[in-house]
Amino acid sequence: MTSIRLFDTHHVRKHESLNGCWDITFPSDRKPRDYWVPSAWETLPGKECYVGTAEASRRFTAPATGPARLVFGGISHTCEIFLDGEKLGGHHNAYTPFAVTIPSLNQGEHDLKIQITNETGEVSALHVSNDYYNYGGITRPVECHFFPQGICIERVHLTPKYEKGVWTLHAETKLVNFTPKPRCFDFELEVAGRREMYTGIECAPGETFHTAEITFPEADVTPWSPDTPRLYMFTATLSENEKKVDDWCDRTAFRTFSVSGKDVVLNGDPIFLYGFNRHEDHGLFGNALPLEAMVRDIELMKDLGCNAVRTSHYPNDQRFLDLCDQNGILVWEENHARGLSLEQMKHPRFREQCKDCIDEMIAWHFNHPSIVMWGILNECASGTDEGRAMYAEQFEQIKAMDPSRPTTFASCADGTDVCQDLPDICSWNFYPNWYDDKDPNAEADRFMAYAAEHGGEDKPFIFSEFGGGALLGYLDPVRNIKYSENRQADILRDCLNAVLGRPGVSGAFIWQFCDVRVADEWAVKHGRPRAINDKGVVDEFRRPKMAYQTVKEIFHAFAAGR
Repeated sequence: MTSIRLFDTHHVRKHESLNGCWDITFPSDRKPRDYWVPSAWETLPGKECYVGTAEASRRFTAPATGPARLVFGGISHTCEIFLDGEKLGGHHNAYTPFAVTIPSLNQGEHDLKIQITNETGEVSALHVSNDYYNYGGITRPVECHFFPQGICIERVHLTPKYEKGVWTLHAETKLVNFTPKPRCFDFELEVAGRREMYTGIECAPGETFHTAEITFPEADVTPWSPDTPRLYMFTATLSENEKKVDDWCDRTAFRTFSVSGKDVVLNGDPIFLYGFNRHEDHGLFGNALPLEAMVRDIELMKDLGCNAVRTSHYPNDQRFLDLCDQNGILVWEENHARGLSLEQMKHPRFREQCKDCIDEMIAWHFNHPSIVMWGILNECASGTDEGRAMYAEQFEQIKAMDPSRPTTFASCADGTDVCQDLPDICSWNFYPNWYDDKDPNAEADRFMAYAAEHGGEDKPFIFSEFGGGALLGYLDPVRNIKYSENRQADILRDCLNAVLGRPGVSGAFIWQFCDVRVADEWAVKHGRPRAINDKGVVDEFRRPKMAYQTVKEIFHAFAAGR
């Protein structure tokens, strides 16, 4: 059974979860201590604020000899991987899955060691001191996949299309032949009661791509939407000499996303996205939320009445995306970058690390039907010509990998942004009545006018952040002062009334769902009581603030009126 997804992704392929009890050794330790994977090392006693390096290790058994792959849901945030003393590879970025290939793995026991750091500096252009915490450790699930037959299906990307009463699933499959000789296979695709067989597929050593299309009359399938999140299992099976040698199982759905003028369009109809920005952070678990905590977040967001979530400011755990698929929660997923200045974007590894993040985000998350759009570079240097070149470069990369979804980015370059013509959807962060005392309606008009005048005239517009902070339990109805629960509730009420259903607006995302930890130095510099970004409608332990009920009433009334 897989541990990285909510369902088993293989029935033919042998694969093993490597979750559980590992050893971890910190430089100051005399001996290893137990470390439960996945988890953030900040949950270990004495390591609550640890920034530095550590080595995590365990042994595992290979059932047969042949190529293999170690698959990591996420390591926070930079690592090097060693097997039996030999370096296999490395990775940067806590928030994207990745795999490391073992060309030949002998049957029997093996020693796996991972050297990890959560330090900032030269190693990282993306993990910097920021308004969320840089945790350390193996924070998402780990698996090992075995290929004794020397062949694997690396991925299958499914793109649904709809035209004149017919649904089409376009399947692009990447096959990898680990052996030095060309081989010939049969390939079978099965989804929604249809089965297609392709015989005599030639696979040279290395990578081979195979494309196919399967059509379905409209009456044979149910389209996916927030109200009817119908999912279908998809299976691809590879056979050689009539023997099954590998497979790939995933979920898909019949739905299309696009933009038309000022509208975001789902299955041909305009849709308004309303919900929350959500960090992967929890007072008990750091950024390594167990499945039960993810389920609780989904339950709370559904209770609040929202239909969308933005994965601020990085790709999310695939299990959370699986839950969004199942529950009809629309997802804006974005690459990892937040609030970077032009100087920070000139970091020598910035372009490389952003490219890798986008590659991994789209390659691994492509099939999630809930993902509406891809976003990039939240509040970065979009007010500069040099920054614009980097925005354009990343949008071009995304469109080359997935032209089926629209693109966006959240700007805060008030009066200076030069990038509004680049994305398919214009999105702006604004904080009336929190960082200023300006009227939300007037500010909404001003931001929309700026976007329209600078390249976004015929595009959808989303208010991607708005809100204010509150300390749980602090009430001040007389002064209604900042950081009181009542002031936060008032700010969100005024902002929501200004943007929900506003002509020309296609979405509204509250900042934010839950309170999140920040580094001490960030808290001092930017005024974060308790070293917490406290703009959540629930706190870091998911205890609701007064604003919870305010937002719930407004969202439910808005949904009922549409």
